[in-house]
Parts: sequence; C-alpha cells; structure tokens
Amino acid sequence: MEQQEYAVGATQVAGGTSDGRAGGAGRGTTDAVVAVREAGPDAPQEAGPAAEAAGLSPDPGLLRLARWFAEAGPSTADDLCVASFGLYPARHFGVPAEPAAGLAPGPAGAEVSWWHGPTAHAPAALRAREARAARGLRRARRDAGASPVVPSGAKPGTPGKHRKPEQSRSSAAGTQDRSAAAERRIAARLLLAHPLVTASGPHADGFPLIRRHRDWLTERFDTLLGYRLVVGPWHARLCKAGLGPGAARRLEHPGTGAPFTPGGYAQLALALALLVDAPEELPLGRLLAAMRAAAPGPDRAAAPADLADLAMAFAALADWQVLADIPADLTEEGAVLTVDRELARAVPAGPPALAADAAGLIRRAGEAEPGTAVRRRLAETPAVLAADLTEDQRTWLRDHGHTGPAALADFLGLEAEIRAEGVALVDPADELTDLALPGAGTVAQAALLLVERLVEEVRPLPGEAVDADVPVPDALIDGVLGDLADEYGLPAGWRRDYLADRTALRRDTLDLLHRMGLLAPTPRGTRPPGWLLRAPAARYAPAADLLPAPGTGRHSRRDATVTIPAPAGPREEQRA
Repeated sequence: MEQQEYAVGATQVAGGTSDGRAGGAGRGTTDAVVAVREAGPDAPQEAGPAAEAAGLSPDPGLLRLARWFAEAGPSTADDLCVASFGLYPARHFGVPAEPAAGLAPGPAGAEVSWWHGPTAHAPAALRAREARAARGLRRARRDAGASPVVPSGAKPGTPGKHRKPEQSRSSAAGTQDRSAAAERRIAARLLLAHPLVTASGPHADGFPLIRRHRDWLTERFDTLLGYRLVVGPWHARLCKAGLGPGAARRLEHPGTGAPFTPGGYAQLALALALLVDAPEELPLGRLLAAMRAAAPGPDRAAAPADLADLAMAFAALADWQVLADIPADLTEEGAVLTVDRELARAVPAGPPALAADAAGLIRRAGEAEPGTAVRRRLAETPAVLAADLTEDQRTWLRDHGHTGPAALADFLGLEAEIRAEGVALVDPADELTDLALPGAGTVAQAALLLVERLVEEVRPLPGEAVDADVPVPDALIDGVLGDLADEYGLPAGWRRDYLADRTALRRDTLDLLHRMGLLAPTPRGTRPPGWLLRAPAARYAPAADLLPAPGTGRHSRRDATVTIPAPAGPREEQRA
C-alpha cells in the first residue's frame, strides 16, 4: 500500500500547493526527469527479483538511471546528475565591477564590451577572502529608515538618547513589509544555494522562513524559473531543472571535495533505488547485498562495488540526511542504518521519465520556453553570453535585456551587469556561489593571476571585430603559469605539491576558471585542442591599456620589470 501511495504522489505533481500534497512541475519545465515507480518498457527488469530476494524492492526508474551512470563518461555523468537530481547550487561572480566614468547603470551598459568596460580588478593580486562558515542563511541588513532614533542630548521629560519613538500604524506597517521582503529574499537565496533544506540540517535556521513564505516563494519560483517548490513539515525541496550538456557542474564528496566518478554516481542511484521504500532501520549488510543484486550489467555479482565509490555515495546520502549511523568501515555489515524515506524520495528532481537514454534525459531536462531558459541561466550561472544561446533565446534576451535580469536581481538581491556580449547577475554579498574567485588557496590565487595576465596578452583592441571568445595558445598558458609559480609560489605559501607538480597546478587552475565561465575548451574535434578566453574574464583584469608593459620571467618571451605584491592571506599549510 505504501508503494502504491508513493507512486501516486510521485506522478501527480502538477500545479498547485506548496505543502507537498500536489506540487507542480513548474512552468516551462520538461517532464523528462527520473521516473520513480514508473518505468518505461526498456527499463531493466532482471534486477528486480534478485534485489527483492535480499528483502528490498528497487525502484525501476532509479535502476535505469544507475545503468546510465555506469555506462557514461565523467562529463556525461556530471550532466546526468544535474538533470536527474537538480541539487546543484547557484554560482555567481561576487565582486561588482567598479562604475566607469560616463557609464550610466542599466541598458546603456549593453553598448560596452566586457573586454574594455569597467573591471572588478583588485589592486592586490593575491587578495583572499577570510575563511567563514558554510554558505547559507544571511542575516538581513537593517533598514536605516525603519527605526529612527531620537538624537542624544534630550531634556528631562523627553525621550532619552537610548529611546526610540513610538511608530505610527503606517510606519509600523511599512517596517513589517520591509521585514517580510527581507525574509523572502533570504529564503529564496537559501533555496537557490541549497535546494534541499531540512528542519534539522546545517541550514535549519532558514527553514522557518521558507515555511512562513512558502506560498509566495512557490509562485515566484514557478513564474520566474519554472521550478517546483515542495515544502513539508520537516524539509523543503526546490526541484531545479537541468542545465543541458557541458554544464560544468558536478557532485563532490562533502568532506574531501573529491569529484564524483561515474561509479560513484551509479552507487548513489542504486542506493536511492532501494532506500525509497526501505524500512526505517536497515542493516548495512542487507542494503549492500541488495545493491549487489540490483547492480547493472550481467557480471554484477562477480564485480563488487568499489569501496571508494560506495563510500562517496554514502557520504552524499549522509550529507542529505537520507542515511544516518553509517559506520566508518563499510565492511561492518552488521551495522544498522537509519533511513529517512521521505528525504530519499525528495532527491530525484521529479517524474515521469520519457527519455530513452542519458543524452535524451540531459537534453530534455533543460528544455523550456525561451524566457524561462534564459532566466534559469541568469539565476544559476556566473554569466550568460548571447553566443551560447539559441536564436529564440537571443531574441528574448535582446527584447528583455533590462527588465528580465532586473526582475531576477530584485528577487534574489543581485546586481545586473549588462554588457555587449551578455549579462551577469553579480552578488555583492559574495555568498550566492559555491566557488570563490577571488579566493584563498593556491588554485584560487593562481587562477586569478593567470586570468589577469591572459587578458592583458590576448585582449582585442577597441573596435576590433571579435567574438565573445579569444583563442589562447597552450604555450602562453604554460609560460604564464610557470612565471606565476616562480614569482608567487614560495613568497605566497603555495602548496609544495603544486609547486612540484606543475601539471596538477595547470589542471586544477584551468578547471576552476572553466567552472567559473572564464575559460572554455575549444569545440570537440578542434586540432590541436586548446582553450578559449571568454569575455567576462576581462572584468578581473586591470583596465585596458593600449600600450601594455611586456611580460617578464624566464618562461616568457618578453623582458620587463614586474612588481610582486605582498601576499594578502596567511601562509597555506605546506604539503609535501
């Protein structure tokens, strides 16, 4: 009976309320997402009886997803995770560009290129942010006009300097309206950064705000982004849509930050397939036996799951509070796990699945009408370039280039940065992002320095016809990174393992810039493969100089004098 009710609840998600009784798929949202208790005719059937023999009934839609993960390459598996789970955080630039003289905010900025417009370049190249707690609820800023204070020096019989006058009813109503607006913005930002919020999790302080304003939030997320918001007694789930192929998003181990592998994703989907109907207390050995029985492939019994993949999947489930009481040693099969079935069912983005394969799911999960598709990109990614959009999406952005971003900026407390190549929504609070640039750490510092110098080397001249992307020779990247490691490595306390392994430094630095949308790999099939510098990268470089000083260093082809700024943060722990 419970499985039957679950199937009904999983498939009837159209339209309406915010309490989870009949959620909506969201305006403009595709229905090609993970099937829960609804499998197509091509779903694998052979795993069901074997897994049920272990005492658990697997979900056929999630079993099919596990098979797709197991067969995918790393980048496809990342995109499949985004499309099927939608648990990725928003990512935005955190440093607003300095206003340029004579450039008015608003639509006028669309005539200015990122290549030559205002920049967010910091004078100290190694500027690092202070370490702080996990991102989440931000305290609302006090409105200076909400509570006027009587000036000091009051005479006897009049309010003293520590007293506030009584507010009129109209003033009190205005204060309440501002407070409600601040709470709604805090809740919306929290959900966009953490699509699954629980009443007992790390962001529990924001959960009451979500429940208090759930009807308003449900309507706004549906109208602006086509996202479905379900708020229950103990958790809130914002069901995000996919971002399409090449989204540069991935699931990472919550403790180590290691990226998930296709095998880790497959184990995660396998575990979820069994946990959606599992008992509240479940022996670890029973779960592992059922996972082995349900694993995709004819030789699943002869090839037990890699312990590293299994540990990664269990760490994510613990982080989402789906599982508790997980032993440190997963070979202790006598341990008893605590299962939250409600949260297990909340992890998939929503049913039903109509895609025939992984590529179809990735494509269909990101489909939406032009306005919704562009607004999703604006809300979730650092910058939206017109060159990356389809023709109808470019038309929408051209027609709504100011009003469209402005509505989202007001909803989320962001600032619209409009340029000739596209639009970025910048977060002045530097919180609505999962990546930090500028940031502390060897990779973040090297990435900021690298992008500054690459822009100075290849930035097009004013008036020069150029696309949003400029090719960057591999030799230039290697030379600049070599110079930076020589100049800054030891003085700034960069990690010794990176200084000893320049290949790893290059790999991780380029990966960060790619995920921030500042670099992009050349299209598949390009020979030789390389990198493209994107126009928003110029916002992190000094203002354009038509006669720049040549570079220096033993890796460069030019000679000049370079002033090395002092490091801005504490030395990193040296690692051998």
